Amino acid sequence: MDKILLEIKNVSKSFPGVKALDGVSVNLRAGTIHSLMGENGAGKSTLMKCLFGIYHEDSGEFFLEGKKVRFSNPKQALERGISMVHQELNQVHTRSVMENIWLGRFPLGITGVDHKKMYRDTKAIFDDLNISIDPKSIISTLSVSQRQMVEIAKAVSFSSKIIVFDEPTSSLSNVEVEHLFRIIYDLRDRGCAIVYISHRMNEILQISDEVTVLRDGKLVATTPATELTTDKIITQMVGRELSNVYPPKNNIPSKVILKVEELTALYQNLRDVSFELRSGEILGVAGLVGAGRTEMLETIFGLATRKSGKIIKNGRAIRNKNSRQAKRNGFAILTEERRTTGIFGVLNIRENTTIANIKNYLVKKIYLSNRKMSADTKWSIDKFRVKTHSQSAKINTLSGGNQQKVIIGRWVLTNPDIYLFDEPTRGIDVGAKYEIYQLMLDLAGDGKAIIMVSSELPELLGVCDRILVMSNGYLSGTVDAKNTSQEEIMLLAAKHV
Repeated sequence: MDKILLEIKNVSKSFPGVKALDGVSVNLRAGTIHSLMGENGAGKSTLMKCLFGIYHEDSGEFFLEGKKVRFSNPKQALERGISMVHQELNQVHTRSVMENIWLGRFPLGITGVDHKKMYRDTKAIFDDLNISIDPKSIISTLSVSQRQMVEIAKAVSFSSKIIVFDEPTSSLSNVEVEHLFRIIYDLRDRGCAIVYISHRMNEILQISDEVTVLRDGKLVATTPATELTTDKIITQMVGRELSNVYPPKNNIPSKVILKVEELTALYQNLRDVSFELRSGEILGVAGLVGAGRTEMLETIFGLATRKSGKIIKNGRAIRNKNSRQAKRNGFAILTEERRTTGIFGVLNIRENTTIANIKNYLVKKIYLSNRKMSADTKWSIDKFRVKTHSQSAKINTLSGGNQQKVIIGRWVLTNPDIYLFDEPTRGIDVGAKYEIYQLMLDLAGDGKAIIMVSSELPELLGVCDRILVMSNGYLSGTVDAKNTSQEEIMLLAAKHV
C-alpha cells in the first residue's frame, strides 16, 4: 500500500447560517489519484481551501507526512509542496504567461528580474508537459483552455507532492482532456498525490484510484474506483437514485423570433453564419474548442464587433452595438466564465440579482427602493430555489450552481425574449444541473427562446430541440436533437478543421 502523504482528520468549517464541513476525514496516498465528488455545496472545494490556507477550519487537523500542519495562507502551503489548480482562473490578464507562472518568485539577476531564465524555466516545464504555448504571450490573448493549461503548469512548477485539480476539464476539448490525463498520470507515477474534483462521472471512473463522496458537508464514503459505477456515485451524492438525468420536455417551438443572416465577426473566428430561432425553442450549439460558439453569442449580443451580416428580430433588423442595446432589444446572456464576467463577487445576492434592472428601482430618479429590490430578490430566490441564509450574503460564498441561479434570476427580471446561455452547467453537479435544465425548459415553455452553447453532447441531445454545429468559425450543419447522434455531431464539428 502506498504511504499516506496527507491525513485529514475530523475537519469542520461553518459560514454564517451554513455548516460547510462536518467532521470530514480523508487519507491521501502517494502515487494515487483520489477524486472528491458531491453536489455543489457539499464541501469539496471548502475542504481543499482549508488545506490550502484560503479558509481556516473551525476544528480538525491536517497531517502532512505525519507532521501536523496548519497553513495561514496559500504561500505556506505552496512552500510545503501543496498546490492547487482552481476551477475559477485567477490570473493577471495584462501580463505574460511566464510572469503569471512565476508571480511572486521571479528569478533575479544582477540588474533585476532575469527574464531570459524565466523564459527558459517556463519553456522547460511546457516541453516536459507537452504544452505548446509561447511563454511570452499575454494571458488575455489566450483561450480559456490555454489559460487552464498555464495554471496546471504553474502548479507543476512548485515541484509539489500534492496537487489539487478543481474541475480542470470544464473548458477543455476531448483532445485536451486526454492531454491533461497524461500529465496527471505522469505526476502520479512520479509519486505525487493527486486530488481530482469533478462532476463528470466518466472522468472520475476513468482516472481515479479512490473516490470520496461528500454530502451536505459530511463524509458519505471513500471507495476504490473499481468498485463504483455511475449509478452508485449518484446515489451516494444525492442520497437517492436519480432515474432521469434530463427533465421531460414540455416546450413547443412556434413562430420564428430571430433570423441571423451571414453573420461575420470583425475580430473573432465567425464567418457567414445563418440560422433561425423560434419562440419556445432551445437551440443548442455544438463544436470543438475554438469553433466559434462563444464568438457567435458575443457577436449577437454586441460584446464582439460585427463585420457584416444581419440580425432580424420579429421581422425588424436590429444592431446590438453593446450590451445596453442588446438588453433594450430583449436579449440576455449567461457568460461562460461565471466568476470573471458573470457575478459581482464583492456584492451580495440582492445587488447581484437586481443590478441589470437597476432603473426599475429608482424612486424619483434620486434613490433606490430597498423594498422593491428585496421583494424582487425574494421572488428570484424562491422561484429558482437558491440555497442561501440571507439576501445580504456575498454571492461568492454560494456554490457554483446557486451563483448560476442568481444570474438567471437577474436576467429573468429584465423580461427578455431571447436568452444566450454559454456553458450554463459548467462546473455544476448532477442535481443542480437538473434544476438548471428545468429552469430553461420552463422559460421555453413560457415562449422564451434560448440559444445554448455546451461542450457536453449528451446535454445538448437531452435538452435541446435542434443543434447547430460549428466548425472553425463556420456553421457546418443543423441537426434535429431527436434524430441525430453524437457521432454525426462530431463529424460535422470536424468538417472545417
